[in-house]
Amino acid sequence: MQKEECEIKSKSTFRVNHEIKVPKVRLIGHDGKQLGLVDRDAALEEAQKNNLDLVEVSPDANPPVCRIMDYGKYRYMIEKRVKSGKKKQKATTLKEVKIRPNIGEHDYEFKVRQIHKFLQEGNRVKVTVMFRGREMKFVESGKEILDRVMAETNEFSKVERKPKLEGRNMTLILISNKSS
Repeated sequence: MQKEECEIKSKSTFRVNHEIKVPKVRLIGHDGKQLGLVDRDAALEEAQKNNLDLVEVSPDANPPVCRIMDYGKYRYMIEKRVKSGKKKQKATTLKEVKIRPNIGEHDYEFKVRQIHKFLQEGNRVKVTVMFRGREMKFVESGKEILDRVMAETNEFSKVERKPKLEGRNMTLILISNKSS
């Protein structure tokens, strides 16, 4: 079976055997050779002679393209390919690290290690500096902290969204720069 045929439709909505109603079809044999324009009944006979099914693979063509194949095996291969594609996918999640503007040095280093760990796992990281009360006067210190985080993590991350003040929080979003 050809790869592009398997990727055409993940769920089986093909017409098979007697479900095909058009009088003439373009027929492809079970070995992949073009058999030309053939009457539908002759195509069905050819498929039954080989103990296979007549499957309409391209219903939009004029005339429709049909192929002689084992339909059960074909559906199984499509489902198997879809499942293996889903296994290889990894959903990225957004992890959040919250920091205050007057954070201690050890706490800051711990947070940077957490950011590094989250990025290695393939997650996106949202770094938030939270301001309370009078701390809103010192938004620059929050910006400096986020700039420092960007500088210390730039070898293994990219900035997805630059630092932005939203209400009482300043946020920065980082993504891993390793190409997966």
